[in-house]
Amino acid sequence: MFSIDQMITVGFTLFAVIDILGSIPILLSLKEKLGEISAWKATVASGVLMVVFLLIGEAFLKLMSVDLQSFAVAGSIVIFIIGLEMILGIEFFKSDNDTKTGSLVPIAFPLIAGSGTLTTIMSLKADFGDYNILAGILVNLLIIFVVLKSLNRIERILGKAGLMVIRKFFGVILLAIAVRIFKSNIGTL
Repeated sequence: MFSIDQMITVGFTLFAVIDILGSIPILLSLKEKLGEISAWKATVASGVLMVVFLLIGEAFLKLMSVDLQSFAVAGSIVIFIIGLEMILGIEFFKSDNDTKTGSLVPIAFPLIAGSGTLTTIMSLKADFGDYNILAGILVNLLIIFVVLKSLNRIERILGKAGLMVIRKFFGVILLAIAVRIFKSNIGTL
């Protein structure tokens, strides 16, 4: 069943993992190298990846003989590490900076719909319904599109200090979410 509370929780979780606001400095740097970033292409490509993973990710896990709870526990560890990255400013996960393919690589994948986002979607399936996750994805895609269209304006409004505060705040939120997902799934193993 659809639940506004679950959709909000999923939406905030994905927002924190995707960290589109924290990625603004990276996006601005890529924009300088690439010229113009296609907000539409990047949003659609990342959305397709997230929705496909939502729909067939569980079947793929079964094919690999991995149950959803085990994946959720593993995902919670990845989410925890991403939260630490955001708080400590240390980069554990290195991204490919090849900008030849424009808005799709590295922006749509792996920056927006990377391993952390896809792992989070599968981890959320252990606690939330597909409709709520899909709604959370769609809300985030709207935010992603707006941010990509407004990169320069956002940078002027928030400034470097504002972007840093937002990144650290969502890092703490991610740590708490990772602990909750871990706690709710570790007992079933």
